[in-house]
Amino acid sequence: MTCYEIDGVVPVVEPTAFVHETASLIGDVIVGAGCYIGPHASLRADLGRIVVGEGSNVQDSCTVHVFPGRDTELAANSHVGHGAVLHGCSIGSYALIGINAAVLDDAVIGADSLVGAGAVVTAGSRFPPRSLVLGSPARLVRELDAETVEWKRNGTRVYHDLVRRSRATLRPATPLPEIEPDRRRVIEADEAVHLTLQEFRTRRRSATDGTTGVVPRL
Repeated sequence: MTCYEIDGVVPVVEPTAFVHETASLIGDVIVGAGCYIGPHASLRADLGRIVVGEGSNVQDSCTVHVFPGRDTELAANSHVGHGAVLHGCSIGSYALIGINAAVLDDAVIGADSLVGAGAVVTAGSRFPPRSLVLGSPARLVRELDAETVEWKRNGTRVYHDLVRRSRATLRPATPLPEIEPDRRRVIEADEAVHLTLQEFRTRRRSATDGTTGVVPRL
């Protein structure tokens, strides 16, 4: 990782976290146990504090910054999608911030909420737990049902596993000149631990009504 101190304040990374070597941590950044900080993520705490709670993930090219004198806080198991921007806000446990969404100063996203891709949560907005938040400016659409919350939490657990895999096996490599025979996949389809929401609902129904559980492909 690229790590910088400022005014004598040095980032803190708990030893079981994974921070990609291209990520940038500056100043008063605190990364908790089992977190995943992805390639080219920028966590810049030169005006306040950034806290990334245990088991959270901040994915590729995310930007996390602070309002002067304030904190940006991600509660345990926060899930921040590619290219999202968090600025001086508070993200609840198991909340999912969608790809390229922005959450601005003093906004609060409640636990188990889902902020849709590309949404813009304006400064000072407040959303209660289990909110589905969409649009620009973002609005509350409805409360998430229990199945969606369970599906979304499983997506966070995928990143818990990715931390372990990355720490154990991710390393620089030289590309091969051609595809090798019987090339293995990183994860085989039947080994996948995360499904689309429709697939998840279908499997849940089949488990309770005794049907075959065949999952239609979209």
